[in-house]
Amino acid sequence: MVEREKEDLAGLLTILPPVDFCCVYGSSLHPNQDDQSRMIDYILGVKDPIEWHSQNLEMNRKHYASWMVHLGGAETVTRVADDIGVGVHFNPYVSWNNKTFKYGVVRISDLVKDITNWEKFYLSGRLQKPVNIVVDNLVTPVKQLNLCNLRAATSAALLLLPDTFHEDDLYAKICSLSYTGDLRMVFAEDKHKVRKIVQGQFDLFKGIYRPVLEEFAAKDLLSFSSSSALHDKVSQDCGLPVVQYLVSRLPTTVKNRMGVMLGMPETIESGRLDIAIKSRAEAANCVEKIIRRKVRVSSSRQAVSGVLTVGAIRASRYVANKMSKAWKSRV
Repeated sequence: MVEREKEDLAGLLTILPPVDFCCVYGSSLHPNQDDQSRMIDYILGVKDPIEWHSQNLEMNRKHYASWMVHLGGAETVTRVADDIGVGVHFNPYVSWNNKTFKYGVVRISDLVKDITNWEKFYLSGRLQKPVNIVVDNLVTPVKQLNLCNLRAATSAALLLLPDTFHEDDLYAKICSLSYTGDLRMVFAEDKHKVRKIVQGQFDLFKGIYRPVLEEFAAKDLLSFSSSSALHDKVSQDCGLPVVQYLVSRLPTTVKNRMGVMLGMPETIESGRLDIAIKSRAEAANCVEKIIRRKVRVSSSRQAVSGVLTVGAIRASRYVANKMSKAWKSRV
């Protein structure tokens, strides 16, 4: 990201309390995006959400739903995010400098847990797609910690793909992981959303995933070949040893659940759970079901939390915009 662009994206932070991590995600990263009416989406990681929201309520009270301001303030904001949602509080439709923003605030330790172990599979899904990191002040940067998230997403996607496919198919499968099981995809999202994301940000996907693919290729898990298409053709080894390796790269929460589904004891020795996989289809079926359930639970909890935290009017406006896009994609 060029320095000027980074400075522009950091502009919103000048009116907010300090953060330990900040990234921009979503449609604003589309290289041809010039719709100034679209919200620019941010994720902000902070050490203590209650303290951060306390400061922000003093600075930007209008960013919050009025009932939360009057009924508990920062503690209520954080409690709703943690107990009803998945630990993230969003303030949408924030107007500043002739632009509209949405920012989500999360405890930085929860963000790290999600990207390294898919605890909720919510923010980890966000960071499996291209983002612009504006602030990253952890001792071990989030960008570095997120590498295990990218490898795990690649492993899961490979298990769900056939033996040959094109590079954009892989990115589409990775992108779709965090939408699998999301009820919004049924009635409130553009049915072509995944395809549009990958087409619009293909070079960004390639920038973050090509090193992972080359790493896997060096282990003879897959290979590239030229094709008549714009994107490389990929062939993967579908043998059982490779399947075992791909499963081993998945987060512990997923492997634990696979063990339970396959009738194995839920125990981890030396920080690793070895699962005896009988077939590739068995592994793929387990992974798909586990991810679907995680996404369904997290997206449902966050949807309820969102209605409470933004208020009925803004929630209705947000849902109406989403459903309008969904309707247009189906006609």
